[in-house]
Amino acid sequence: MTSTTNGTPMSSGGGSGSSGPTFDPYDNTPELIPLRTAAQAGDWPAVRAFFAGLGSVDQLASASALLADTPGVENFLERAVTELPGDPLPRTLLAERYVFIGWDIRSGARAKYVSQDQFGQFHDWLRRAEQILIEVCAEQPSYAPAWTARLLTARGLQLGQAEARRRYDRLSAHHPHHYRAQMQLLQQLCPKWSGSWEAAHGFARECATAAPDGSNSGAMVALAHIEHWLDLDSGEDAAYLRGVPVRDDLRNAAQVSVLHPDHRPDWNSIGAHSAFAFAFSVGGHFADAAPHFAFLGDRASEFPWQYLPDQKSAFLKFRKSALASQGGRQL
Repeated sequence: MTSTTNGTPMSSGGGSGSSGPTFDPYDNTPELIPLRTAAQAGDWPAVRAFFAGLGSVDQLASASALLADTPGVENFLERAVTELPGDPLPRTLLAERYVFIGWDIRSGARAKYVSQDQFGQFHDWLRRAEQILIEVCAEQPSYAPAWTARLLTARGLQLGQAEARRRYDRLSAHHPHHYRAQMQLLQQLCPKWSGSWEAAHGFARECATAAPDGSNSGAMVALAHIEHWLDLDSGEDAAYLRGVPVRDDLRNAAQVSVLHPDHRPDWNSIGAHSAFAFAFSVGGHFADAAPHFAFLGDRASEFPWQYLPDQKSAFLKFRKSALASQGGRQL
């Protein structure tokens, strides 16, 4: 399963002669390297100390996803759960690791390409995770990591749109504008998970307008348009992102979010800028993509660039076009 963690800003390089980009979250966010070191060593006390030092629920979500995407961590997390049965952190981290194990077995393919055996194992892992998370949420009703993970289990276990929205609402009542939770519910609302484009775009705009100016949440508008583009037939798809209504929707969302003067870059900013850079570029709106590439430099989040056959080449090609749109000025 692909991590959704994104990096923090550094100096914006990315001129036409650079070799970038890197999609590695640890390259993009060096502050996360101690977590990788501790996880690979199976050092639970160091992992716990790392999480204790995080300053926001968004950072906690990013770190949780990265840890869950690390092979083998379930071994020391299971021991930690046994030793600390009342602590929500090891239980939630273990449950999310189970979700990632299950999703790796299922793969990211559309349902018609997934075998019954894959589905069986996938659902078994998700049910194990769900049982843990139900207990954590009952004990800690405001615990964002557990509710976020339950958006993943709701989607994978096909519990329906209403249940997924209920879980998101429980989380957002305590932690509004939670970026990773918004990304997860947006996926649920797409037609590929029995939603609709009306619901997906409506939720994305809701995220953009309800959030404070300068929030990353406006990127949900770009992500919804990317998902819509991906679902269209060849020819029709390119015309969709080239359209003036979509371009203007993207512009408005960018202006109130990552391009707003109040924006303060954080661990999700690379993902948010990547979404806008991707959507504007695929639509041929390179002047609009330029400020996002200027922020990114040689950094990018794997999502949504993974939707292209050669994400590195596509990034470089689009960045070059954005540079040309600026009259050759360095981005």
